[in-house]
Amino acid sequence: MVWGASTASAGGPTSVLMVSPQSMETASLYQSDEEYGELERLLGEPGTGTRDKPPEAALTGSRQINVTWMVHDVSPWRLDRVFPSPDADSGHVWIHTAANLPESVNGYWHRAEQPDRLRALLERLGVMGEASSEGAPAIFPAPWETSGTDLGTDTGAATEPDTTTTTVQVGTPVADDDTQWWWALPGAAAGAVLALVLRAVVPRMRWDDRTRRGPGPRQELRDV
Repeated sequence: MVWGASTASAGGPTSVLMVSPQSMETASLYQSDEEYGELERLLGEPGTGTRDKPPEAALTGSRQINVTWMVHDVSPWRLDRVFPSPDADSGHVWIHTAANLPESVNGYWHRAEQPDRLRALLERLGVMGEASSEGAPAIFPAPWETSGTDLGTDTGAATEPDTTTTTVQVGTPVADDDTQWWWALPGAAAGAVLALVLRAVVPRMRWDDRTRRGPGPRQELRDV
Protein backbone atom coordinates (compact mmCIF):
# COMPACT_ATOMS: atom_id res chain seq x y z
CA MET A 1 0.00 0.00 0.00
CA VAL A 2 2.87 2.37 0.82
CA TRP A 3 4.67 1.62 -2.46
CA GLY A 4 1.50 2.17 -4.45
CA ALA A 5 0.44 5.42 -2.73
CA SER A 6 0.51 8.60 -4.78
CA THR A 7 2.69 11.49 -3.69
CA ALA A 8 1.17 14.68 -2.25
CA SER A 9 2.58 18.16 -1.65
CA ALA A 10 1.84 20.26 1.42
CA GLY A 11 1.61 23.48 -0.56
CA GLY A 12 1.54 26.90 1.04
CA PRO A 13 0.10 30.41 0.79
CA THR A 14 -1.56 31.01 -2.54
CA SER A 15 -3.72 34.16 -2.37
CA VAL A 16 -4.46 37.31 -0.38
CA LEU A 17 -7.67 39.29 0.11
CA MET A 18 -7.81 43.03 0.91
CA VAL A 19 -10.89 44.74 2.31
CA SER A 20 -11.50 48.41 3.11
CA PRO A 21 -14.54 48.59 5.43
CA GLN A 22 -14.82 52.39 5.24
CA SER A 23 -14.87 52.64 1.45
CA MET A 24 -16.47 49.21 0.92
CA GLU A 25 -13.75 48.25 -1.55
CA THR A 26 -12.07 44.87 -2.03
CA ALA A 27 -9.13 43.52 -3.97
CA SER A 28 -7.29 40.23 -4.25
CA LEU A 29 -3.98 38.90 -5.51
CA TYR A 30 -2.69 35.48 -6.44
CA GLN A 31 0.76 34.23 -5.55
CA SER A 32 1.86 34.47 -9.16
CA ASP A 33 1.04 38.20 -9.29
CA GLU A 34 3.97 40.60 -8.99
CA GLU A 35 2.11 42.74 -6.45
CA TYR A 36 1.72 39.70 -4.17
CA GLY A 37 5.39 39.61 -3.27
CA GLU A 38 5.60 43.41 -3.13
CA LEU A 39 2.72 43.60 -0.66
CA GLU A 40 4.30 40.90 1.47
CA ARG A 41 7.60 42.76 1.62
CA LEU A 42 6.02 46.14 2.38
CA LEU A 43 3.92 44.75 5.27
CA GLY A 44 7.01 43.26 6.88
CA GLU A 45 7.85 39.96 8.49
CA PRO A 46 5.36 38.52 11.00
CA GLY A 47 6.46 38.24 14.62
CA THR A 48 8.36 41.54 14.65
CA GLY A 49 7.48 44.62 16.69
CA THR A 50 5.83 44.94 20.08
CA ARG A 51 2.86 43.22 21.68
CA ASP A 52 1.40 46.44 23.07
CA LYS A 53 0.36 49.29 20.83
CA PRO A 54 3.07 51.96 20.90
CA PRO A 55 1.99 55.28 22.47
CA GLU A 56 3.06 57.16 19.36
CA ALA A 57 0.64 55.14 17.23
CA ALA A 58 -2.15 57.74 17.09
CA LEU A 59 -4.87 55.88 15.23
CA THR A 60 -7.73 58.29 15.83
CA GLY A 61 -9.36 58.98 12.49
CA SER A 62 -7.24 56.39 10.71
CA ARG A 63 -8.80 54.19 8.09
CA GLN A 64 -8.38 50.43 8.25
CA ILE A 65 -7.53 47.90 5.57
CA ASN A 66 -7.74 44.21 6.41
CA VAL A 67 -5.27 42.00 4.55
CA THR A 68 -6.00 38.28 4.92
CA TRP A 69 -3.51 35.73 3.61
CA MET A 70 -4.90 32.34 2.56
CA VAL A 71 -3.50 28.81 2.28
CA HIS A 72 -4.89 26.89 -0.71
CA ASP A 73 -7.29 29.82 -1.17
CA VAL A 74 -9.54 28.60 1.66
CA SER A 75 -7.75 28.68 5.04
CA PRO A 76 -6.59 32.00 6.56
CA TRP A 77 -3.21 31.87 8.24
CA ARG A 78 -2.20 35.54 8.59
CA LEU A 79 -4.08 38.79 9.16
CA ASP A 80 -2.58 42.26 8.72
CA ARG A 81 -4.68 45.18 9.93
CA VAL A 82 -3.22 48.24 8.22
CA PHE A 83 -3.90 51.74 9.60
CA PRO A 84 -2.67 54.50 7.28
CA SER A 85 -2.47 57.83 9.06
CA PRO A 86 -5.21 60.29 8.01
CA ASP A 87 -2.47 62.86 7.53
CA ALA A 88 -0.71 61.74 4.36
CA ASP A 89 2.13 64.20 5.03
CA SER A 90 3.12 62.34 8.21
CA GLY A 91 3.58 59.16 6.20
CA HIS A 92 2.95 56.85 9.14
CA VAL A 93 1.34 53.49 8.48
CA TRP A 94 0.85 51.25 11.50
CA ILE A 95 0.29 47.52 11.11
CA HIS A 96 -0.97 44.84 13.50
CA THR A 97 0.08 41.39 12.26
CA ALA A 98 -1.32 38.09 13.56
CA ALA A 99 0.30 35.05 11.94
CA ASN A 100 -1.19 32.13 13.84
CA LEU A 101 -4.73 32.01 12.48
CA PRO A 102 -7.18 30.47 13.16
CA GLU A 103 -5.79 29.38 16.54
CA SER A 104 -5.09 32.93 17.69
CA VAL A 105 -5.54 36.53 16.54
CA ASN A 106 -2.84 37.80 18.89
CA GLY A 107 -0.13 39.67 17.08
CA TYR A 108 2.51 42.40 16.99
CA TRP A 109 2.41 46.12 16.27
CA HIS A 110 5.00 47.67 13.97
CA ARG A 111 5.36 50.63 11.64
CA ALA A 112 5.78 50.21 7.90
CA GLU A 113 9.36 50.86 6.85
CA GLN A 114 8.27 52.20 3.44
CA PRO A 115 4.88 53.82 4.11
CA ASP A 116 4.80 55.83 0.87
CA ARG A 117 5.30 52.74 -1.29
CA LEU A 118 2.70 50.84 0.75
CA ARG A 119 0.15 53.64 0.32
CA ALA A 120 0.85 53.78 -3.41
CA LEU A 121 0.38 50.03 -3.76
CA LEU A 122 -2.91 50.06 -1.86
CA GLU A 123 -4.16 52.95 -4.00
CA ARG A 124 -3.15 51.09 -7.15
CA LEU A 125 -5.05 48.03 -5.94
CA GLY A 126 -8.17 50.14 -5.38
CA VAL A 127 -8.71 49.98 -1.61
CA MET A 128 -7.90 53.59 -0.67
CA GLY A 129 -11.03 55.29 -1.99
CA GLU A 130 -13.24 57.80 -0.22
CA ALA A 131 -15.18 56.63 2.82
CA SER A 132 -18.77 55.63 2.16
CA SER A 133 -21.72 56.56 4.34
CA GLU A 134 -22.66 52.89 4.38
CA GLY A 135 -19.17 51.75 5.29
CA ALA A 136 -18.04 50.40 8.64
CA PRO A 137 -15.67 52.22 11.01
CA ALA A 138 -12.22 50.95 11.85
CA ILE A 139 -12.04 48.14 14.40
CA PHE A 140 -8.83 48.29 16.42
CA PRO A 141 -7.35 45.13 17.93
CA ALA A 142 -8.71 44.49 21.42
CA PRO A 143 -6.25 44.77 24.33
CA TRP A 144 -6.24 41.00 24.92
CA GLU A 145 -5.17 40.44 21.31
CA THR A 146 -1.80 41.96 22.14
CA SER A 147 -1.31 40.31 25.54
CA GLY A 148 0.18 37.10 24.18
CA THR A 149 -2.61 34.85 25.45
CA ASP A 150 -4.84 32.81 23.16
CA LEU A 151 -8.27 33.60 24.51
CA GLY A 152 -10.40 33.37 21.41
CA THR A 153 -11.17 35.18 18.21
CA ASP A 154 -11.73 38.84 17.46
CA THR A 155 -15.33 39.86 17.91
CA GLY A 156 -14.76 43.42 16.80
CA ALA A 157 -15.27 44.89 20.28
CA ALA A 158 -12.43 46.13 22.43
CA THR A 159 -13.60 44.32 25.54
CA GLU A 160 -11.85 42.08 27.98
CA PRO A 161 -12.57 38.35 27.71
CA ASP A 162 -15.36 37.03 29.89
CA THR A 163 -14.15 35.62 33.20
CA THR A 164 -16.27 33.37 35.39
CA THR A 165 -15.62 32.72 39.08
CA THR A 166 -16.79 29.41 40.51
CA THR A 167 -17.01 28.78 44.26
CA VAL A 168 -16.54 25.18 45.38
CA GLN A 169 -17.25 23.96 48.91
CA VAL A 170 -14.35 22.12 50.51
CA GLY A 171 -14.90 18.37 50.51
CA THR A 172 -17.43 18.43 47.70
CA PRO A 173 -16.38 16.44 44.64
CA VAL A 174 -16.54 18.43 41.44
CA ALA A 175 -17.24 16.71 38.14
CA ASP A 176 -15.60 18.36 35.17
CA ASP A 177 -18.10 17.97 32.33
CA ASP A 178 -20.11 14.81 31.89
CA THR A 179 -17.15 12.68 30.91
CA GLN A 180 -16.11 11.74 34.45
CA TRP A 181 -18.55 8.79 34.62
CA TRP A 182 -15.87 6.45 33.30
CA TRP A 183 -14.04 6.66 36.65
CA ALA A 184 -16.74 4.32 38.01
CA LEU A 185 -15.83 1.54 35.54
CA PRO A 186 -12.85 0.11 37.53
CA GLY A 187 -15.00 -0.19 40.67
CA ALA A 188 -17.81 -1.90 38.78
CA ALA A 189 -15.37 -4.36 37.20
CA ALA A 190 -13.78 -5.20 40.57
CA GLY A 191 -17.22 -5.81 42.09
CA ALA A 192 -18.18 -8.16 39.27
CA VAL A 193 -15.00 -10.23 39.67
CA LEU A 194 -15.47 -10.46 43.44
CA ALA A 195 -19.05 -11.66 42.98
CA LEU A 196 -17.95 -14.45 40.63
CA VAL A 197 -15.23 -15.62 43.01
CA LEU A 198 -17.57 -15.71 46.01
CA ARG A 199 -20.20 -17.54 43.99
CA ALA A 200 -17.76 -20.37 43.33
CA VAL A 201 -16.30 -20.53 46.85
CA VAL A 202 -19.28 -20.04 49.15
CA PRO A 203 -21.16 -23.30 48.24
CA ARG A 204 -18.10 -25.34 49.23
CA MET A 205 -17.99 -23.88 52.72
CA ARG A 206 -20.00 -25.38 55.60
CA TRP A 207 -21.02 -22.99 58.26
CA ASP A 208 -22.21 -25.81 60.61
CA ASP A 209 -20.34 -26.21 63.89
CA ARG A 210 -19.74 -29.83 62.93
CA THR A 211 -16.98 -28.70 60.61
CA ARG A 212 -14.93 -27.88 63.68
CA ARG A 213 -15.21 -31.42 65.18
CA GLY A 214 -12.15 -33.52 64.70
CA PRO A 215 -12.25 -37.20 63.57
CA GLY A 216 -12.60 -39.86 66.35
CA PRO A 217 -14.71 -42.75 67.66
CA ARG A 218 -18.38 -42.34 68.19
CA GLN A 219 -20.21 -43.80 71.26
CA GLU A 220 -23.67 -45.32 71.31
CA LEU A 221 -25.87 -45.62 74.41
CA ARG A 222 -27.91 -48.84 74.53
CA ASP A 223 -30.58 -49.89 77.01
CA VAL A 224 -29.83 -53.43 78.26
